[in-house]
Amino acid sequence: MKLTLSEEAINWFKEEVGLTHEDHLKFYAKIYGSSPVQESYSLGFAKDYPIDITASLEVDGIVFYIEESDLWYFNGHDLHVEYNDTKDELEFKYLKPNS
Repeated sequence: MKLTLSEEAINWFKEEVGLTHEDHLKFYAKIYGSSPVQESYSLGFAKDYPIDITASLEVDGIVFYIEESDLWYFNGHDLHVEYNDTKDELEFKYLKPNS
């Protein structure tokens, strides 16, 4: 499992969520909504402290991560987070490794 974020998405998190050096941001499965990889579940995010990281990315001292307990949600996909300037929102892309 690989986690990547575009520079624009990182800047969005810094501005909108107020992330700064030494903060941690978790991506996790939410029981409502839908996604391309899980029916009836969607992806959420929150400032939190890690317990058992399975994938992470550190940028400017900020750790973006996914817990081992949420790995099932991704169904073998990597997560790439981008920011869509036109829609003014984050986009979550689920990519099969080596595709």
